[in-house]
Amino acid sequence: MQHSPRFLKIVDDAKSRIKETDVDEVKERLDRGDKFLLVDVREESEFAKDHLPGAIHLGKGVIERDIEGRVPDLNTPMVLYCGGGFRSAMAADNLQKMGYTNVISMDGGVRGWREKNFPMTKKRD
Repeated sequence: MQHSPRFLKIVDDAKSRIKETDVDEVKERLDRGDKFLLVDVREESEFAKDHLPGAIHLGKGVIERDIEGRVPDLNTPMVLYCGGGFRSAMAADNLQKMGYTNVISMDGGVRGWREKNFPMTKKRD
């Protein structure tokens, strides 16, 4: 997908303030059983199709509105991901502005996860 220069500019701005990790590190952390909240910030339809095992859904459009109800502890370790790492970077930046101290964006997103053939799961009805 080709993103517009203005969109990429705000993503780069957000990335200048956040911590990022990569797909391999997230997989290693999951395999080790590290305790952190995995948050899918994609659209509901994307999440319903498939998502990383153990992830919760808080879409980019509502995460700032709903995060405090779902995650009241500002120190909760969280890894955010989206399709490629852009929406999650912007969401991580906003959560930090809200006082969350342990937020990381997964660069590469679901596309990078799929490229490695790491497991995905589907939403149960």
